[in-house]
Amino acid sequence: MLELRNIVKSYENKPLLQGVSFSVSKGETVCLLGASGSGKSTLLRIIAGLEFPESGHVLFNKIDLAQTPPHIRDFGLVFQDYGLFPHLNIFDNIAFGLRMRKVSLVKINSRVTEMLELVNMQGFEKRKVTDLSGGEQQRVALARALAPQPRLLMFDEPLGALDRTLKEDLLHELRSILHKTKIPAIYVTHDQDEAFTIADRILLLHNGEIIRDGTPDEVWKNPDSVYAARMLGLGNVIDGVVISANKAKTEVGILSLNCKHRHAKGEPVSLLLKQSDDGIDEIKLKVEDVLFKRDQFEIKARSGLVIHMKDAPKIGQIIRVRVKVECLA
Repeated sequence: MLELRNIVKSYENKPLLQGVSFSVSKGETVCLLGASGSGKSTLLRIIAGLEFPESGHVLFNKIDLAQTPPHIRDFGLVFQDYGLFPHLNIFDNIAFGLRMRKVSLVKINSRVTEMLELVNMQGFEKRKVTDLSGGEQQRVALARALAPQPRLLMFDEPLGALDRTLKEDLLHELRSILHKTKIPAIYVTHDQDEAFTIADRILLLHNGEIIRDGTPDEVWKNPDSVYAARMLGLGNVIDGVVISANKAKTEVGILSLNCKHRHAKGEPVSLLLKQSDDGIDEIKLKVEDVLFKRDQFEIKARSGLVIHMKDAPKIGQIIRVRVKVECLA
């Protein structure tokens, strides 16, 4: 099991990671989700031994890796730019790590064949990697990372250069491969669709801290913070003021306040409004703009709220929308 304890790191005299702690269990895929500059890739480099924290510990099976060089840690790393050797064919790219470990030729042949089958690229052994598509190159990169049977796999925005359709196909295949091999994995991305597709657990990173840790279902249903709700696009976040034990006054009217927090009258609160046909509250909005979004229309209101409808209203029209209200703070 991988365990990080209170990792602290600065960049250009500014805090980048502020006491980050988490663990990854055997067979578990953990996704680090956050915006650019949130410290995701730096965390991977620290785990890999390519950078060092200013304080804190990286442990694997309870052994501190501080004095363990990167090539001895036995971790695999897959990058967005594939990192393949252009002068080597596919077989030799996949076999590279095995040869570095002085594995016998018989075992190398067997392992490369096994990896090609795993990533659905049988018969590609002699092809040049420069002749492959982006998706095929990423499959080879994955096969190369898996070939030495690493104790941990790390992915740094691995599908960022691929188009949407290819990305979706590879995500499902990658999830299946990780479950088959049962190798613990850390997947770094800023793309929430990727995170929710592949992760067993999501860690939401913001300003160098983990602000949410949970299964995809838990994080989606209970973002717990204004930043998480906005980043995930879970609905509209608006400010309000508590006027009674179960009511808050907002720019769109008086809304129900159903939460476990203890609020004093006059206290400011942030509310998440989720559009729902069975919502308790109804709000009225004036349509400012209408955008077509595949099978529905995105409606922008003058209050800054965004909702979705199957049929397009007219600009300037007053519409009524039912919402469920969740208190974020």
